Amino acid sequence: MSWFDGARIAVTGAAGGIGEAVCGNLITQGARVYALDIANAPVGEFVACDVSDERSVQAAIDRIVADAGGIDGLVAAAGVVEDNVAAEELTAAEFDRVLGVNLRGVFLTCTAAGRYMLAAGAGRIVAVSSMSGNLVVNFPQKQCAYNASKAAVTALTRSLAVEWGPRGVRCNAISPGYVATPLNELKKDLHEQWKQGTVAGRFAEPEEVAAAIAWLLGDDAGFCLGTELVVDGGFSLR
Repeated sequence: MSWFDGARIAVTGAAGGIGEAVCGNLITQGARVYALDIANAPVGEFVACDVSDERSVQAAIDRIVADAGGIDGLVAAAGVVEDNVAAEELTAAEFDRVLGVNLRGVFLTCTAAGRYMLAAGAGRIVAVSSMSGNLVVNFPQKQCAYNASKAAVTALTRSLAVEWGPRGVRCNAISPGYVATPLNELKKDLHEQWKQGTVAGRFAEPEEVAAAIAWLLGDDAGFCLGTELVVDGGFSLR
C-alpha cells in the first residue's frame, strides 16, 4: 500500500493544464482528489475556490476537511501570467492581479491547509513555481510580474519547509519550463523559438510535470524539504 492510497489531496488550478494533469495522476494512484478552481474542474471532486480570496480559500479547505475528515496533501498549481505589457507600462492593478493568484494564492492555500496538517502532525505540499522565477528571464515576452511572483513562490516554499518540516509537514516546489498547456497555445508565434531554446527540443507534456509533482509528494522524496525540482527540458542550461 502506497501513501497515495486514500490520501486526501487538494489541487488548485485544477480546471486545466498542469493542475488537471495532476488530478488525473493522483487519482490513478488511489488518492481522493479535490479539484479547486474558479471554473468547473473536469477531474476530481470539484470545489469552487478563488485562491486570491482568503475567505474563499478557507471555505474550500474547511469543506474538504469536513467532507474527508482531514487533508493529507496540497498541490498549489493555480497561476496566471501577464506577458504583453512592458514593465514601465504595467499598472499596479495588473501587477497585483498576477501576484494575487501566483503568490498570495500559494500563501493562502498553503497556510489554510497547513494549519490542519500541522495539527495532525503530517502533510505534504508541492507549490508550482517556474524556471522563470530564479533561473531565466523569458524573452521576448514581457512578464516581470510573473517572474517576480514565481521567484517569491520558491522562497516562500523554502521558508515553509524550514518552519514546518520539523513538525511533520514536508514542503517542496517544482519549476517547469515551457509546457504544452492552453495558456501557451495563445503564443504559437513563439513556439519555435521556445523549442529551439530547450535542449530537449520540445515542450513538456502536462503529464510529465504531474509525474514529477507526484514523486515529490510520494515516499521516495521523503528526504526532500525545500527542494526546487527543475523540469525544463534543459532550457535554463543555455
